[in-house]
Amino acid sequence: MQSHTIDKSSFTLPADEVLVVRRLKRHLRLKSNTEVVRRALRELEAKIDREKLRAQFQEASLLVRKVNRQDMADLDRTVGDDLA
Repeated sequence: MQSHTIDKSSFTLPADEVLVVRRLKRHLRLKSNTEVVRRALRELEAKIDREKLRAQFQEASLLVRKVNRQDMADLDRTVGDDLA
């Protein structure tokens, strides 16, 4: 039977990345290096979600533009027939 518990993890970072974590810890006034990593992960996840949402809006916008062009072309024909 598989366990569904979350295990603790430990990561080893190269020295230059540890320096970045420590610098961010001081700059952000966080209590631990772990908090720096947690915040970075949340920010990365939020950024990905925003990019997905932006792509969905762009796709919807393109579809609406296409429909609007078709509708305008149809209306232009009716104006030409003096029906509008």
